[in-house]
Amino acid sequence: MTLRLSGVRRANDLPFDEREYKRWMRQAEHSLESSRRDREAGDHDWSCFKAQQAAEFAVKALLYGIGVAAVGHSVSKLAGEIETRGIAVDQAILSSARALDRHYIPTRYPNAYASGAPFEFYDADTSREAIQEAGDIITFVKDAARQWAR
Repeated sequence: MTLRLSGVRRANDLPFDEREYKRWMRQAEHSLESSRRDREAGDHDWSCFKAQQAAEFAVKALLYGIGVAAVGHSVSKLAGEIETRGIAVDQAILSSARALDRHYIPTRYPNAYASGAPFEFYDADTSREAIQEAGDIITFVKDAARQWAR
């Protein structure tokens, strides 16, 4: 994964908000651990949802850290907001973000499917992939935050 900062800074060039960044990252890491526990318990629908949440919280951590209001729940949209701030987001991260976005609603609402319940549509492979994708996004965010905060 290549991380490039183009040197674009906020108009007011405030310092990196380490406290807010860490607050959101703690929740991201906690949610990812909870996702892993759900996977081990066979609750793959909740594991996928929590993986999406972990990635969302991580991306929001970076946005809040650089002084940007993070609005919405789409990891891919939030990652796009990061790009507008001069932080290059490679295609692998964007692909992971899009994949995780697919777990935001269908994991929780029975009417997301024509029949059946959400838990019937998720399995160990799906939750393993979601956890990996969320982990990749968290790693990306940590790298970006280290570079931005320099």
